[in-house]
Amino acid sequence: MNVSSTSVLNLNTLFPFKLDDFQKKAIAAWDDNKSIVVCAPTGSGKTVIAEYAIHRALVRGKRLFYTTPLKALSNQKFRDFCSSFGQKQVGLITGDILINVGAPILVMTTEIFRNMLYGTPIGQVGTTVADVEAVVLDECHYLSDRQRGTVWEESIIYCPPQIQLLALSATIGNPGELTDWIDQVHGSTVLINSNYRPVPLKFYFSNNKGLFPLLNKKQTDINPRLKPYAKGKQAPRRPRREDCPSIALIVEQLQQRDMLPAIYLIFNRRGCDRAVINLAEDSDFQLVNAREAAELSKLVDEFLAQNPHEAARSNQVEPLKKGIAAHHAGILPAWKELVERLFEMGLVKVVFATSTLAAGINMPARTVVISSLSKRSDDGHRLLTPSEFLQVAGRAGRRGMDTVGHVAIAQTPFEGAKEGAYLATAEPEPLRSWFAPSYGMVLNLLQTHALEEVEKLLEGSFAEYLARQKLDPQLQEIAELTTQLAKLEIELANLDIEQISSYKKLKERLREERRLAKTLQQQAESVRIQEIRSELERVKLGKILYLKGKHVKVSSPIPAVLVCRVPGRGKLIYLVCLAANNRWYVVSSVDVVGIDKTTLPELDLKNLAPPNDLPCQLGGSKKGAPEIAQIAKNLPKNLEAIWEAPEVKEQRLRIESVEEQLANHPLNELGKPSSLIKRSDRARKLREKIHQLQVNYRKQKSRGSYYWQEFLNLVKVLQEFDALGEYTPTKLGQAAAAIRCDNELWLGLAFISGALDRLKPAQLAAAVCALISEPPKPDSWTNYRCSPEVIATLDSLRQQRRKLIQVQHRYDVAIPVWLEDDLVALVENWAIADGSLEWNELCENTSLDDGDLVRMFRRTVDVLWQIPQIPGVSEALEQNARQAVVQIERFPI
Repeated sequence: MNVSSTSVLNLNTLFPFKLDDFQKKAIAAWDDNKSIVVCAPTGSGKTVIAEYAIHRALVRGKRLFYTTPLKALSNQKFRDFCSSFGQKQVGLITGDILINVGAPILVMTTEIFRNMLYGTPIGQVGTTVADVEAVVLDECHYLSDRQRGTVWEESIIYCPPQIQLLALSATIGNPGELTDWIDQVHGSTVLINSNYRPVPLKFYFSNNKGLFPLLNKKQTDINPRLKPYAKGKQAPRRPRREDCPSIALIVEQLQQRDMLPAIYLIFNRRGCDRAVINLAEDSDFQLVNAREAAELSKLVDEFLAQNPHEAARSNQVEPLKKGIAAHHAGILPAWKELVERLFEMGLVKVVFATSTLAAGINMPARTVVISSLSKRSDDGHRLLTPSEFLQVAGRAGRRGMDTVGHVAIAQTPFEGAKEGAYLATAEPEPLRSWFAPSYGMVLNLLQTHALEEVEKLLEGSFAEYLARQKLDPQLQEIAELTTQLAKLEIELANLDIEQISSYKKLKERLREERRLAKTLQQQAESVRIQEIRSELERVKLGKILYLKGKHVKVSSPIPAVLVCRVPGRGKLIYLVCLAANNRWYVVSSVDVVGIDKTTLPELDLKNLAPPNDLPCQLGGSKKGAPEIAQIAKNLPKNLEAIWEAPEVKEQRLRIESVEEQLANHPLNELGKPSSLIKRSDRARKLREKIHQLQVNYRKQKSRGSYYWQEFLNLVKVLQEFDALGEYTPTKLGQAAAAIRCDNELWLGLAFISGALDRLKPAQLAAAVCALISEPPKPDSWTNYRCSPEVIATLDSLRQQRRKLIQVQHRYDVAIPVWLEDDLVALVENWAIADGSLEWNELCENTSLDDGDLVRMFRRTVDVLWQIPQIPGVSEALEQNARQAVVQIERFPI
């Protein structure tokens, strides 16, 4: 290894391949002693940057911690680094596993690193952050995880500033904000952002007709051929089950196009298992050739010979030999590791998996099939988020083996190409903060910091940062609006507010007078129409009428002579009139708005006769002959006398008076009044908005830490249970501070009470499991029953639990207080000293999957392992906890 005088390593020696630009930039920033956030697609080579950091730490004689969100991922990284750097150089800490903890490269879960920063006995586990040059935070988007996000924030906030941080992720929607936050709370940090994928992705849509490109040629929207269309005005029907491709059809499509091996995602364990069996039983499928089948058979048989027969489900062995497997949390870890290894070797062609594969496990494929774009979650059945979609899709494409990675989305009765195209083109959503103070956080911080210092630390949370980010735009908006207001006030400097007010009052009065005039006019018209209808029954032919209405569409009433009456529809009588515009009209009483006192002379009336082709229907109209045009022209026009009522005339005079006052108002001398009023109103609204923004800004800025009240509420609960003497942890507080679980105070109360001291190791394991287990699913069951000693011990703790729940409720604290004993008999029976219970027998007596059992036992072991490290617990409890761990930890645990 070549090293320069400035400890910058020779990249050509370390990496015998060409580095991408983003990798070079990251390494340069690292050598400049900057912390880094690397946001780049899955498979782009982010790990190269971490490997460089490891090499540099080794050359300098320093240490590096590599943290991951999951034990499985930590175990995998441990194996990888042992292979790359040698077993003596690498250690592992995952709670219950301690391997070579003094090694310069130490792999661990993020929780372990956080514990070290608190400096508690649990955190130390034989090592500290002394001589640590750097910490890698792999899969750092877990900061946005509801359950685990707080651990990531604590790790970043409390990490000593001299330690460089390397945060890696493929799916962050707001990497700039994350980088800026780390820069503020930890130290100088730069963002290395890259969209480059060495193996680009191509998206497909599968239905029962075939496999089609999902996106258009520009890869920006749905393929036009896949858009739903409707015949006529009828909406396109929803897909039916017969429109959806079967698993066998999709696998056949992939095989024909040379797109295997594939990860086939089914967000349901039972669905994965059924798919394996059904596909393996289909005799039409031969996914592996003779050579691959022989090698598979050999490797699977070797595994079965070296591992207890419980390691594999009997119905999964033959499918695996055919290149078909399942991978999910319900399967034993040893079998999952075998599946992963065979898949990496290219021998397994199809793996049916749940979303557990998206959590960083190194298991790339040529193709990823997504069976459904929605899944069940704590919030109900929902569409995958863009980040979740990118996580699973990113598994497609093997670097150095494939030129392109394939992502196939299957048609379902509920989602189709439209939803697939949206997710394939969407950006990952921004990280959010789930930071939440806990009893352990309160106690650990108060052991080493004054109360005022704690508040400052809480202000360093990502949530605080995001809240401040919202304040900055408010300040900018206040400044912009203030500038606008200043310009307006200069323009309106000579304007008297009283003049504006009096002018606006006159305008309002004018509007009211006009409204009143319109009302009076309508009333007068209504009265006049009734009078006209009565009068029309008696009016003689030749009388002058004034027409305007539904059947005579004119802008103002027009005089017309009544020439004749004709029968209409029903009992109606139609009036045939010649108007002053020399047109004939057929009207009814509703079209007559006035009757003149004048009557046409008899001589003229005799000369008038409607044309034969005049339509005899309401609204009928026809131009008059030229010889009668003069008669029409000479019709009298004396409507005003009867059209406008006296009260309307009086109201019009009032309107004219107000109009005159407005015309002579002094505001006219300063400019156009309407423009001046508009600007004055704008200035008033700006003042109101600026004031409201300033009030909100001051309120948010002065409220203190986003989580301060929540922290103080936890302090009050701890004080009620004497875990804090004012702000100093007591014996109980020190015990709770050393515990890592959902509710540290609850376990501290149980362990210090002495209630568990008399239990035997297996009984203690069952009791501990009850204290940390969430309520099981309603259909979960076991045939085993707890011993009377365990039941009695748990019953003795129920009153304490009720009190804790009541006090938490009083102080608005929502931290779970578990005491679930439905399934813990499984732990007690497994942990019996003689170890006579076989794994298969245990599984036959419960509804839980193998993987669920392993996880329950391992969580129990995690807490049992902590007990000897907790100050103040009895010697008997320490010894029994150690013995319980020994009795539980046999294969497959």
